[in-house]
Amino acid sequence: MRVIAGKARSLPLRCPEGLDTRPTTDRIKETLFNILQPYLPGSVFLDLCSGSGGIGIEAISRGAKRAYFVENAPKAVKCIQENLNFTKFADQAVLLKQDVVSALYGIHEKEADVIFMDPPYQSQLMEPVLDALSQAPYVTQETLVVLEAELRKDFSFAGDYGFEVVREKRYKTNKHVFLKKCE
Repeated sequence: MRVIAGKARSLPLRCPEGLDTRPTTDRIKETLFNILQPYLPGSVFLDLCSGSGGIGIEAISRGAKRAYFVENAPKAVKCIQENLNFTKFADQAVLLKQDVVSALYGIHEKEADVIFMDPPYQSQLMEPVLDALSQAPYVTQETLVVLEAELRKDFSFAGDYGFEVVREKRYKTNKHVFLKKCE
């Protein structure tokens, strides 16, 4: 796994050992960031269920001014810190070592521009996270929420939390669902 573009282009990133994380492949990451690029310069980026931190690091490399990394698995937290130090992005990063729903209440930004979440597929975290985000003052109608999920995951529940699906990008084994707050 590596940083694809920007300041840290081509730098290799470490992945946590074991099967607890599924690093996003370079091909999918490149497609995702081609979609996200207009949102990134000067942005505040949240990488929830961060794993190796590769998504948030890619965002900083491509111009985000700050990224929050939320992860509670000790091996993954250690890996994120090592990757931030290696890429020299630690000063632009906030690493929150706690469960994702609790962490969302501890973020004090005027606005988050992009919020990305790739939880364990069977974790049942999507709805509690959307509920927390619906109440977060930093989630505005301009904030783009991106959820990585299994292909068969139905997102009709998003409306219950005040979000609407604005785009969906399908891959062979998973998809990215792009949400914004309903007007």
